Amino acid sequence: MNNLNNISHIYFIGIGGIGMSALARYFYAAGKQVSGYDKTASTITEGLTDLGIDISFRDSIEDVPSTYKNKENTLVVYTPAVPKNHSAYQYYLAEGFLVKKRAEVLGWLTQQKYCLAVAGTHGKTTTSAMLGHLMASCDLPVTAFLGGIAENYQSNLIQQGEEIVVVEADEFDRSFMQLFPNIAAITSMDADHLDIYGDAEALQQSFRDFAAQVQEDGVLFVKNGLPLDGITIGLEDEAVYAALNIKIGNGAYHFDLKHPDGLLKDLVLNLPGRHNLSNAITALAMALQYGCPADKLAKALFAFKGVNRRFTYRIKTDDEVLIDDYAHHPTEIDAVHSAVREMYPNKRVLAVFQPHLYSRTRDFMQDFAASLAQFDELLLLDIYPAREEPIDGITSQKLLGLIPLTRKEVVTKAVLQEKMEASKASIKVMMGAGDIGEEILKITKNLKR
Repeated sequence: MNNLNNISHIYFIGIGGIGMSALARYFYAAGKQVSGYDKTASTITEGLTDLGIDISFRDSIEDVPSTYKNKENTLVVYTPAVPKNHSAYQYYLAEGFLVKKRAEVLGWLTQQKYCLAVAGTHGKTTTSAMLGHLMASCDLPVTAFLGGIAENYQSNLIQQGEEIVVVEADEFDRSFMQLFPNIAAITSMDADHLDIYGDAEALQQSFRDFAAQVQEDGVLFVKNGLPLDGITIGLEDEAVYAALNIKIGNGAYHFDLKHPDGLLKDLVLNLPGRHNLSNAITALAMALQYGCPADKLAKALFAFKGVNRRFTYRIKTDDEVLIDDYAHHPTEIDAVHSAVREMYPNKRVLAVFQPHLYSRTRDFMQDFAASLAQFDELLLLDIYPAREEPIDGITSQKLLGLIPLTRKEVVTKAVLQEKMEASKASIKVMMGAGDIGEEILKITKNLKR
């Protein structure tokens, strides 16, 4: 993939994925013909259709427009989440088309550009969105490919120029090994994706391999305490970049940032949760390292509204609060719980959780049970399979049995709203990475009525 000059048509298999749709938007804005397939319609596919991108929801080669069947001018991009027996995928391979994984295309787009990459099992979406926003607010020629919808832009693509690229460095399927960043950060290395890696050590080794790919004259930031060499970031005073004098006021964090050249004072972050404060320190460190002017960063951080489904308030009144979060790993659930208790001490909290993947539920069954037991009440949906087939004995019912709560049950989507309305909890949190995101939008609409 030396250049895309002779490529006029790009077909995406799995175009509704968050990372895939950002690439589709990018190529469409660059004047390419873009089309694709996805399994189901969603708010993301609706947004692409509104742009004028044609999307099919049927796994049939007949649904692929004929203009995307010329191998001389067509690039095919696919996500590993698409099954290998998908008919369009098989057709393009058999016919000898240029077929590339999303990660390869993203890696190619970052070449010859100044690349800032955020890696980590948690925090990379919010951190990269924050970093993209900080750099855009400093009027820099930046394009940011995000794994979530940034509220300030209502998009997973920030586009203000081509010289600088901000990306999420995704550890799933070792995707981040396609990147060779100038500035990188690693926010966390908790065990995850064990269906890919096998064990925690193999996952940690992949982060070490990614760290080794930072350019020779580049800079690596690492969360304080991680077993990696780099400039430390964190909430602890001994970190090179650290938040000091932290206070909470009006639902926001007020703090000063210690950095090698002094103190950046009177910063305000309008996102709850210590994990978001840690994300902010990382984004600020990377922006300062690039050379963003400190005076512009304070204003930009204050204006950052967050990422959709990352502690997003769907309802926020004196009587009722409904929070929507993408949390799908025990550590992420702990972070949400901590943020809720910090913002709403002494309030009763109902958690609604949809486990994501049979393998993840199996690998972290005890950890999920401990994390979910911290809430006052629990409604558990069935496991969202995503790319997997069921695993014998791994069910939401089994997980429920390990959770020592009195008020808990497994429910179907059909009765979910009714069960939520019956709860006396004034704070309700819905979490998960599956189709619970679509469910939340329906429930919010009905509850607001």
